[in-house]
Amino acid sequence: MKDDIRIAWILARGSERREWWRISLTLLGALTATGFALAAATIAAVQGQVSIPYAHGLFDQPGQRAGVVFALVLLLAPVLGFLGQCSRVGAVHRHRRMAGMRLAGATPAQVRRIAAAESAFVCLAGSMAGFAAFAVLLAVAGHTPPPVAWAGFVVVVLAVPVVAALVSVFALRHVVASPLDHVRRTGPDRGRRAALASLLAVGLFAAAALLHLSSAGRGVKPFVLLVLGLVLLTGAGAIWVTGAFAAFMGRRLTLRAKSPAVLIAASRLAHDPWAAARTHAALLLVTVVGVGFVGVRGVLLEALGEVGYQPRNLAFYTTGIDLAGAAVLVALAISLCGLAVGTAESLATRRRGLAAQAAAGVPHGVLARAALLETALPLAPALLLAGTGGTVVYLSYAMLVGGPVPLLPLLVPVAVYAACLLAAATSLPLLRRVSHPAELRFT
Repeated sequence: MKDDIRIAWILARGSERREWWRISLTLLGALTATGFALAAATIAAVQGQVSIPYAHGLFDQPGQRAGVVFALVLLLAPVLGFLGQCSRVGAVHRHRRMAGMRLAGATPAQVRRIAAAESAFVCLAGSMAGFAAFAVLLAVAGHTPPPVAWAGFVVVVLAVPVVAALVSVFALRHVVASPLDHVRRTGPDRGRRAALASLLAVGLFAAAALLHLSSAGRGVKPFVLLVLGLVLLTGAGAIWVTGAFAAFMGRRLTLRAKSPAVLIAASRLAHDPWAAARTHAALLLVTVVGVGFVGVRGVLLEALGEVGYQPRNLAFYTTGIDLAGAAVLVALAISLCGLAVGTAESLATRRRGLAAQAAAGVPHGVLARAALLETALPLAPALLLAGTGGTVVYLSYAMLVGGPVPLLPLLVPVAVYAACLLAAATSLPLLRRVSHPAELRFT
């Protein structure tokens, strides 16, 4: 284990310039996770009822602060998913380095541990940079946290690299590097996992519905559980739809496609249909939450306006709503970054096949359109289902409070779909590099 850590430290220090983008993304993810965790620790350290001159009194009550802390902790989920994507991404020479270690006698498990420890060192630098920026922010604001908060800060700075290393090990558990520089993935059928997640979500949804209908459950606010179960059920269903539709379209279009770009994309989807589900999982859950949030926000603001709240009292609610909306936007941005990184990882893994196609005369434009279709085809029905689930959430809330039904949330899946295509397009410069015929020298 010590030798693995020492090798990882040497590799982290000697990374080539061609790997700067992977290291930069990992460092950025660690810095973001540290910022969210430090903010949550700072707010959680405040005790009792206080008067904080920020956010129109949103942080004054313990219950309201607990909600903010919970939202910040939830934001760590897409960040950790983003770090997992970064750990799977390797520049062209990173795969050759893994093959070199296998030739030197390293086992596949050792290679994965070394790669995870290498990510942990980068994340440690990111967490320390995040802590330094947060300390400067506290000094500018003139806030002195209590000693328990500083203890939490130390735990956060040390925990982020550890958690990132664990996430990297989990992300690389099916990656096998051979001594001949061939990197492949093996693993169980992901359709079973999506089906299991759907069953768990159905169980939660059914339990919440029974509590909501029973008179004994009204005191525990079962409507929140009902919404949570619906969100998880829709998210799991959207993930399953992504893989199933990718497999179906891959088989159908492989036989009937007339466009070269469609044929290449269909072959890729038929070969690994669940790769898209893995990349789009966090994005689909954020879409469900985003559609539901935009709808609930419209219903709530309209209901508060009808009641006749004064602007000063209304600011308390609008501030909380705006902070929740900012959290959803941050989660969406992180998920889009994860999509871009996942697309880049897919191109880097298939560099030899892409180089062979380019050497055979396939135009770069065809390869670029095929790469975009790999994202566009399976994502369209999944976002449609995710938008439907979010619509059911805010329609249920509108029926509960008796407010109007806004139509603006229906545009959220369309906007997310366009943003996903733009995120996937950011990997096209990498496509030109990995599809260069010079890559065939290493075949």
